[in-house]
Amino acid sequence: MFEAVAETQLGIPGTNIILPIGHWAQDGLLTIFFLTVGLDLKQELTTGSLANPKAAAVPMLCAVGGMLMPPVLFITVISLFSRFAPPAPGIVTIPTGADIPFAEAAQGWAIPTATDIAFSLAVLALFAKALPGSIRAFLMTLATVDDLLAIILIAVFFSSLNAWYWFIGIAICAAIWAFLARLRRVPWLLVAVIGVLAWVMMFEAGVHPTLAGVLVGLLTPSREMHSEKSPRAQRYASKLQPFSSLLALPIFALFATGVHFAELSPALMLSPVVIGIIVALVIGKPLGIMITAWLSTHVAGLTMAKGLRVRDMFPAACACGIGFTVSFLIASLAYTNTELSAEGRFGVLMASLIAALISGILLSRQSKRFEKEELESVS
Repeated sequence: MFEAVAETQLGIPGTNIILPIGHWAQDGLLTIFFLTVGLDLKQELTTGSLANPKAAAVPMLCAVGGMLMPPVLFITVISLFSRFAPPAPGIVTIPTGADIPFAEAAQGWAIPTATDIAFSLAVLALFAKALPGSIRAFLMTLATVDDLLAIILIAVFFSSLNAWYWFIGIAICAAIWAFLARLRRVPWLLVAVIGVLAWVMMFEAGVHPTLAGVLVGLLTPSREMHSEKSPRAQRYASKLQPFSSLLALPIFALFATGVHFAELSPALMLSPVVIGIIVALVIGKPLGIMITAWLSTHVAGLTMAKGLRVRDMFPAACACGIGFTVSFLIASLAYTNTELSAEGRFGVLMASLIAALISGILLSRQSKRFEKEELESVS
């Protein structure tokens, strides 16, 4: 029943865009999530944690390090499985019994690069209430830059560019959106039409259409104007957040996490792809972040926020192993083989749960230690 619904075709009248409902959840509804990401990015770049590059230098570099290390570990794990494969070297055997060439299995290198900002900050909020705000600011900055890098990665590696004239249409839609979003009274119906047109043109141009949300989000004003009390980007992000969190992401997750094996067996946990993603996210993410933080402060001479040491960031770095939303999306884009795609998504799910558990325990202990030190300093 679920598969029948997921494969039901729906199209946009007047276009050649006809997609299964499962793809609409990925390419359509997820655009709302990327729109909130774009709005948050614009606000952070203008008045938030990224407005002062010098102060944000260490977490920004850590975001880069946290994205470079996971692919290295993922490829390493896959290559080890292919080297000692029973049929022949260069072959990876997955739990269904299929033999996959190393090059095909390695196409999932980008899956463990992304951090889910919402879930990582949620873990921080649940288990680290007594931690100083500088740790949350560090994680917020790191995850924001991580989101930006993931967006660039999707645009560069998972887009197949088509006719050039679609990009002229995208530029026109962007200019109109930027103009309308700055009017005293925003014509919402026209804005919605322009947003849909930008999405369609992104799709036709061969760029992943969810990036239309990022584009229009970045073009939304992020400073007060027309005597308003708060920036429009901030207000719009707050209004869209419930739709993103309670509608778009759950429906996307429902379709994205579907692992359609005849039966889930213990052998699935021994899949090279699953193990590679777990190692890359749970170990690679915090390892890349911590190495970069140490090099930035001890070699490059950059400084952390006052009162913070590099080792204080380890629990928060572990929370960055929570991939989820963007990693699910990349898993569906990286593999054309349905079994590999399913294993990739299962690996992301397991890795995110493990990373959330580890970071939750470490953050809770760290929070209690900070709370105890604060009480001792007061007394």
